[in-house]
Amino acid sequence: MDYNYDPELASVLDFLPDTALGLRDPATARKGFLDLIAQVNANVDDTGVTIDNTTIPGPSGAPAVPVRIYRLEGMATTSPAILHIHGGGFVIGSLDSEFGACIGLCRGLGAVVVSVDYRLAPETPYPGPLEDCYAALTWLSKNSEQLSIDPDRIAVFGQSAGGGLSAATALLARDRSGPALCFQYLGIPELDDRLHTPSMRAFVDTPMWNRPNAELSWDYYLGDQFQRGADDVPYYAAPARAADLSGLPPAYISTMAFDPLRDEGVEYALRLMQAGVATELHSFPGTFHGSALFTHARISQRESAEMFAVLRRALHLED
Repeated sequence: MDYNYDPELASVLDFLPDTALGLRDPATARKGFLDLIAQVNANVDDTGVTIDNTTIPGPSGAPAVPVRIYRLEGMATTSPAILHIHGGGFVIGSLDSEFGACIGLCRGLGAVVVSVDYRLAPETPYPGPLEDCYAALTWLSKNSEQLSIDPDRIAVFGQSAGGGLSAATALLARDRSGPALCFQYLGIPELDDRLHTPSMRAFVDTPMWNRPNAELSWDYYLGDQFQRGADDVPYYAAPARAADLSGLPPAYISTMAFDPLRDEGVEYALRLMQAGVATELHSFPGTFHGSALFTHARISQRESAEMFAVLRRALHLED
């Protein structure tokens, strides 16, 4: 298909490495993605931010979970916190791939950012990655005093598969009477294994994410226990399947115009609204999945400015 990409974004398409675009070989995809992110993060300035790597107790019977904690130097007051869940189709991504994003959130908001290095599929399929994220949320809440965090201002934040895991973490927290989240930021979220929306059926060759990638992603994540599109896939794996979205924290959902995930994000936002959850939805024209990485584009700058504005309000940081 021909896509009406924003001209400032179209100019970068020829420079995207092929290895960053496919999931058929997870090891190659991981290397390609890290190479791409390394270029994006090459000039990240981390001055003024304290960064600590540690491990926290994992889910019952599972390994400890690595996390990376970002705090402003000299932070003397109790601050809000963001549990940051990285993207990557459940298959790629790491603490290092989110370095620049977490520095930006910490510095731009003055919040404590805890990035979680959940186990990846296909080596660890559902529910392992999700339970790692929930373990990080539980640890963050229990250690709020030690971390100088306001336990009433904890948000979950994720992009792509991280957005889907963030939505699922919010569902788990609701259903298990776990830590109270004040907000869920679901950027370009991966939410539905059924792959039946118009955007998912149409966008088979879009950059960074497309239907073939989505099929592999869900197959890896669901593993041998569940079959993509089958009736028994739990809604904690695919939050779009949840029948009841009431009682969830307020939400912001972003979607990109030429992203196969666009329509499932739009539909999830509408269903949250219908369930009485305060929700904002913004679909950015001319964009594709992950195009926000290319910060030279004015549409990406708009998206970033809105993200910070939304999070400042959600975390009660407005003057």
